[in-house]
Amino acid sequence: MCGTCGCSQHNEPIKILKPGEDEHTHSYTHLHDHDHEGDIHHHDHHHNYSHSHLNANPDHTHNHIEHHHHPDHDHDHHQHDHNHGSRLIEIEQDALAGNNLIAERNRGYFEGKGLLALNLVSSPGSGKTSLLEKTIKLLKNKTNIYVIEGDQQTLNDANRINAAGAPVVQINTGNGCHLDADMINKAVKRLEIKSHGILIIENVGNLVCPSLFDLGEAKRIVIISVTEGDDKPLKYPTMFETSDICIINKTDLLPYVDFDVAKSKEYALRVNPNLTFFELSVKTEEGMASWIEWLMNVSK
Repeated sequence: MCGTCGCSQHNEPIKILKPGEDEHTHSYTHLHDHDHEGDIHHHDHHHNYSHSHLNANPDHTHNHIEHHHHPDHDHDHHQHDHNHGSRLIEIEQDALAGNNLIAERNRGYFEGKGLLALNLVSSPGSGKTSLLEKTIKLLKNKTNIYVIEGDQQTLNDANRINAAGAPVVQINTGNGCHLDADMINKAVKRLEIKSHGILIIENVGNLVCPSLFDLGEAKRIVIISVTEGDDKPLKYPTMFETSDICIINKTDLLPYVDFDVAKSKEYALRVNPNLTFFELSVKTEEGMASWIEWLMNVSK
């Protein structure tokens, strides 16, 4: 189980697959990290917790009652009732320290390879994969594009990206609700990147947990669609606070839905005044030119 967000990743096989590969190959049991006084140790184990009584009040009372059975009679002995002073010592450690260390290694690798690494995050159905397909179509003759797909199950999205013409690997997280830096570290090795370009990571559809995990990306891009509520930035502030770019997708549907673009941008800027916005429709390609131009400029 993930010690940060509680998702069931512990002992859940993580699959890293290329299109056409059997789902039973290239899987591993996900490791999680503990930071012991600065040293990162990887453990693959079950946690069995035996709960003991902790009371935050320094002065508290314990009543110990013992029940004795005698052949002639039953009775309770209230053995002792006492007060004693105690202290609850709370030790806080950065639960993400191990992830962040690997993320920095990933970042160094990406920089060394001349890769612009982007982390695409959104709720399910916002159009991440469709945006990727159209981006590959418009960019594949201009630069190299590599893709890591993240989903709980299936190779569906990886197959779509492969058909679009980009090298891709799929990470199936099982019950896990997000990608982490270790998964990316393993997946990028299977991509066999040989030259510079753009690496696009499509995270698991979820606006909560992926916001906590640095993957080593240069930019985090949150995508919302006009078919969602325009108050998404206020409902899920951490995701918008930790993102660099906000793409508002499916603008071709604006005449048919109750979505206020200006209000949504205002809400997002309350959370993160430094956000850059792109309004576009993947279906009609309206607004895609600005997105492609930004990608080319930032990847130079």
